[in-house]
Amino acid sequence: MAEAIRVMYRGRREMPLPVRVRDELGELFADEQFVAAFGTEGRPGWSPGRLALITVLQRVENLTDRRAAEAVRTDLSWKYALGLELDDPGFDASVLSEFRSRVIAHGLEERVLDLLLETLQARGLVKAGGKQRTDATHVISAVRDLNRVELAGECVRAALEALAAAAPGWVEQVLEVPDWADRYRARVDSWRLPASKAKQEQLARAYGADGYAFCAALYAPFSPAWLRELPAVQALRVMLIQNFVRTVDARGREVVERRRSLREGGAGLPPGRHRLASPYDPDTRWSAKADVFWNGYKVHISETCATSRSGEDGDASSPPNLITNVATTDATVADMAMTASIHQGLQRRDLLPAEHYVDSGYATAELIVSARDLYGLALVAPVRFDSSPQARAATGYGRAAFTIDWTAKQATCPQGQTSISWTPTIQRGLDTIVVRFSAKTCMPCPARTACTRSTSGRRQITLRHTQAQQQALDAARTQQSSQDWQHKYKIRAGVEGTIRQAVAVTGIRRARYRGLRKVHLEHVISATALNLTRLDAWWNGHPLDRTRTSHLARLDQTLAV
Repeated sequence: MAEAIRVMYRGRREMPLPVRVRDELGELFADEQFVAAFGTEGRPGWSPGRLALITVLQRVENLTDRRAAEAVRTDLSWKYALGLELDDPGFDASVLSEFRSRVIAHGLEERVLDLLLETLQARGLVKAGGKQRTDATHVISAVRDLNRVELAGECVRAALEALAAAAPGWVEQVLEVPDWADRYRARVDSWRLPASKAKQEQLARAYGADGYAFCAALYAPFSPAWLRELPAVQALRVMLIQNFVRTVDARGREVVERRRSLREGGAGLPPGRHRLASPYDPDTRWSAKADVFWNGYKVHISETCATSRSGEDGDASSPPNLITNVATTDATVADMAMTASIHQGLQRRDLLPAEHYVDSGYATAELIVSARDLYGLALVAPVRFDSSPQARAATGYGRAAFTIDWTAKQATCPQGQTSISWTPTIQRGLDTIVVRFSAKTCMPCPARTACTRSTSGRRQITLRHTQAQQQALDAARTQQSSQDWQHKYKIRAGVEGTIRQAVAVTGIRRARYRGLRKVHLEHVISATALNLTRLDAWWNGHPLDRTRTSHLARLDQTLAV
């Protein structure tokens, strides 16, 4: 096999990625690293280390399971990378799905990325310190988008389908099968809903009534308890709680009504982060960011970012930028909620940077301080400037003009007056301190018009919860106003290209699987595949393409040489 490869790629032909990876990194994924997911008894199975490499190569070439299994049987470069004989018959494509399920069931979702980074660390291609950058992008789930009426009907239908497959005898004994089959034979989103709002409302109430009747039968004493634990039944219960209420009318009859928002005078709907969006993927959520509205997840990608003297990404002589961490959340999780989790992941791999470049969504005063104190890194991000009228107008006394005595819990204004109250509170979800001055001293003050526009005639200022947080915020505001900081921060923009590559090469924008853990495994595999793709380009001497350089500028550079 090795001799055949050498003959095929002798001369100037570049070796394909699988061959290059095998030659440069050797056995990347050892079977021992996946032993927890595979038993020692039973019929012999395929090597889990080989299956892990196949899964990564599959993502490099963006192949389906069937095409990946075919590549193992027919592609000489894959056989070489996997250490197989020429006559090896391969395996059935279903083995790859079973492998992914085992990996998830035993909590090994990040194992392939961990093993690759450990190998690269041993070879000095990636290390702690230096600079890294992080950004997130939206991921569309692998389920259809449903409105509230469609969701109600599909939850009932999904539960019926699951029970008809798991306990057909129970369904036959409890339900009027022909009637229920007529209503729920086809997917609810496969036909058009009534155009009339009144008819849609009537249809939604009918779905709700059927759902409650179904649950009543499931929780009756004569029904087996295990039926209630089916995922589709649990999704039905959640949907009913979130979307319907049962009331009693004037005649004493139970009536099923749809929940209304508080603005409509109803009982209120659950917040988006808890609201079920599909019976087939209980983890997916609806979210919006800027002009993007989607149903799915978010993926946060962190990568190294070496720089050249010009401040741009490093040249071909330096190792390529490599992905060091991948985090997946549902679509409603704010970026700042993931900052600490990302640092924990980097710390676990011993890859914490000295400087971490992120956008403003990942940074607060508290996170800047905790990143410095807990992880010893500088969180570099633009923060909000002082939003007071004085700061916006650049005239008068902004907050920085006041002297703060944190020990005495007192502030002194530029005119020498001291505050009368120091009140801890919560504003916009952040712990803050509101400091107020007395109206008796502010009203007659000759500088009052330069200090406050309050109708009460007195000034108040808002501080962060601790002195360290306030000082960190003030320092960040001062630094980001300088040209040096703005030039240094340009490096963060490079992560946008990584996200673009992930979308174009591995199809990360659309989830292939259902459920948060499966989607996270997909993202980890995609990150590992991107790292191998970048390493292959670096090994073959292909530098990063300057995508923002026009053809005319390139011609000018060539003529200048």
